[in-house]
Amino acid sequence: MPDFPALPIDEALPALLSALNSGTTAVLQAPPGAGKTTRVPLALLDQAWAAHGRIIMLEPRRLAARGAARRMAQMLGEEVGQTVGYRVRMDARVSATTRIEVVTEGIFLRRLQSDPSLDGVAAVLFDEFHERSLDADLALAFCLQTRELLRDDLRLVVMSATLDGGPVAALLGGAPLITSEGRAFPVETRWVEPGPTDRADEHMARTIRRALADEDGSVLAFLPGSGEIRRVERLLADGPLPANVLLTPLYGDMSLEAQDIAIRPAPAGQRKVVLATSIAETSLTIEGIRIVIDSGLSRLQRFDPRSGMGRLETVKSSRASADQRRGRAGRLSAGVCYRLWSEASDRALIPFTAAEITRADLTPLALELAQWGIIDADELSWLDSPPAATLTQARKLLQQLGAIDDALRITAHGKAMAGLGVHPRLAHLVLRGKELGRTRLACRIAALIGERDILRGGGRRDADLRTRLEHLDERGRGGDVDRGALHQVLEQARQLERQVGGPTGPVDHDDAGLLLALAYPDRIGQRRAGAAGQFRLSGGRGAMLDPTDALAAADLLAVADLDGQGRDARIFLAAPVTQGALEEAFADDIRAETEVVWDGREQIVQARRRRRLYELSLKDEPLSNPPADLVLPAMLEGVRAMGLSCLPWGKELEGWRRRVNFLHRASPDRWPDVSDDGLLATLEDWLAPYLSGVTRRSHLDRVDLHSALTGILDWNQRQAMDAEIPTHLTVPTGNRIPIDYSGEEPVLAVRLQELFGLAETPRLGGGRIPVLLHLLSPAHRPVQVTRDLAGFWSGSYKDVKKELAGRYPRHYWPDDPLIAEPTARAKRRGT
Repeated sequence: MPDFPALPIDEALPALLSALNSGTTAVLQAPPGAGKTTRVPLALLDQAWAAHGRIIMLEPRRLAARGAARRMAQMLGEEVGQTVGYRVRMDARVSATTRIEVVTEGIFLRRLQSDPSLDGVAAVLFDEFHERSLDADLALAFCLQTRELLRDDLRLVVMSATLDGGPVAALLGGAPLITSEGRAFPVETRWVEPGPTDRADEHMARTIRRALADEDGSVLAFLPGSGEIRRVERLLADGPLPANVLLTPLYGDMSLEAQDIAIRPAPAGQRKVVLATSIAETSLTIEGIRIVIDSGLSRLQRFDPRSGMGRLETVKSSRASADQRRGRAGRLSAGVCYRLWSEASDRALIPFTAAEITRADLTPLALELAQWGIIDADELSWLDSPPAATLTQARKLLQQLGAIDDALRITAHGKAMAGLGVHPRLAHLVLRGKELGRTRLACRIAALIGERDILRGGGRRDADLRTRLEHLDERGRGGDVDRGALHQVLEQARQLERQVGGPTGPVDHDDAGLLLALAYPDRIGQRRAGAAGQFRLSGGRGAMLDPTDALAAADLLAVADLDGQGRDARIFLAAPVTQGALEEAFADDIRAETEVVWDGREQIVQARRRRRLYELSLKDEPLSNPPADLVLPAMLEGVRAMGLSCLPWGKELEGWRRRVNFLHRASPDRWPDVSDDGLLATLEDWLAPYLSGVTRRSHLDRVDLHSALTGILDWNQRQAMDAEIPTHLTVPTGNRIPIDYSGEEPVLAVRLQELFGLAETPRLGGGRIPVLLHLLSPAHRPVQVTRDLAGFWSGSYKDVKKELAGRYPRHYWPDDPLIAEPTARAKRRGT
């Protein structure tokens, strides 16, 4: 092995080698610039346990993988593809002599799925694990199970710049935690807070110009996304910049060739301004950089399982991210970092960015789990377990696409999808396109969706997918086309064609909507009546287009890209689709249903026959004679909505309810609850049998409510109620006086004179329940309330008599009411 220039990581290598010779796992913490990415794989080559196996190092990005392989090959004095090679999407440089493979995480997952035992692999190194990508977490979980079940000799090394290594070491079964000091030159931090009216892109452009004027060396400016990069690029180019300054963007969707240009050293006598996303935070070393300008912003993908949609969010960077960006200025010499926020704001930064597994669409992960044979995700060891709700949503989509069955096992179609290495939606689109004889069109659509937009300004100006397809046909002639993106899309489409094989078929742009619908069955949009640009999606959400967009008037759309925010998500990419095409393609999913509901405004049962595709109504027409078994529940719902007052009540029935409820209060286990709540809760039991032919409120007048209600009681209950809780009591005058059962105890309101001769308070319920007597004057005004009639006669009657005799002198007020003749008249008979 050649001698290499000393790097900080060298001091940690003996401990790492010792850990891997005495054990099989290790966690290595080393800050950016320590040299771990290039030095560690080379140091492992000479180990005895590595003699007959390759060393695989995972990188989160293609650019980092290619760059690391090139640097290691240069250190060995070789070409890439000899001892050191790489595999990334659409590019590979390996040979029979390759012993170190640098691969992107997605490529490694496909290798794991095809060979879970990793034959011929001695070690797997997880570089830049602090980024916590979904693929890295999943690959580590699979590798841990491989070690447990198949390969206890497999070495696993997790390498990170900023991640807290303790939990990772615990996940690896108590792996040794080895720390390397970095080699960082001093970096001066300057705070450049924007003013209250400053636009972020203008503030960044001004700070770049200031840094170029104040400092020497090249500039690395961090921005959240490609849109911001393009805006700042235009502002700087309009300036213009000094003649010796080269302006280069750097973001993940660029071609590899364009990315290589961005990381190359500036030519002699020139400086560079690299406008980059977080892709430049780690792994890459861009020669000549000694100035970093950090916007303090990052762009993250978040998934909402309730809507089934993801959205990109611009958020404040974490402390770890900001420190890594700052460190880029001190890789090669003393540098300076301009932070475009205040020092006070800096103290409020969160420590780390949340792992992708906690916030991303888990459909790819769910398919990987199914292919691995995992039903319960807890069978694997995770640093962060996949959220249950998001995983459930992902599995529902895979079932909809036919990738897994009801038992969550992968199907033959799912295995074919997994083999394509693209998002499951796009894999399904390509495979179904092949079945329909539209392979080339399907591959082009999948590439257009999977890569960055070929139209400058993106779908915000034109949401029609067919416009992009036309530009592919014309190879970008005319129009404002990003030629680098177009080339990448065509290359990806060709690769997909080679993978699926078979005839390519015609490229008819009118079929685009159908193919999109197959990939996005939950995003088929139906235009709302009378509302241009307003759509209801088959998944239940709303979506919108600008009313001036050419697609705004389409009756049906298949939507590939939308933002997932707000009540109505904004559509960025879509294509029209015909109902006939949907009827044929989704024949098994279309449901014919009869809907019978209560119309509260018309107060009538309404019936319609519909043909539905998920949440969309493909056909809707009135139904004149709906099935009775559907009408009845709707009518009962109408009664509940209107309340019991809609029924034909009378005094007798109201009195009956009061008597039953009185009994229920005394003995709820024996007697039913016929209060409003009780009756409404049991309409199906007592009212439903009497609603035959009833479909509107006016029909309720003919309902036999007496039979319906009294039928709630059985014969024995009715007999007991009439005997124990009568409707009336006969008083000494012979009059039958109604009893009021509305309160907690029965009340008899009766003129006092009608009770002359009655010694005791009347009692009900077989003598158990005394009646509360409301004794009335001749004018029917209460003069006494009592439960003790005997006590009243012997006590307060004298005072009451005196008062009543004065007020009603023509009436009979005997001294002894117990022997007096009762009367309901002013004078006794015969006087």
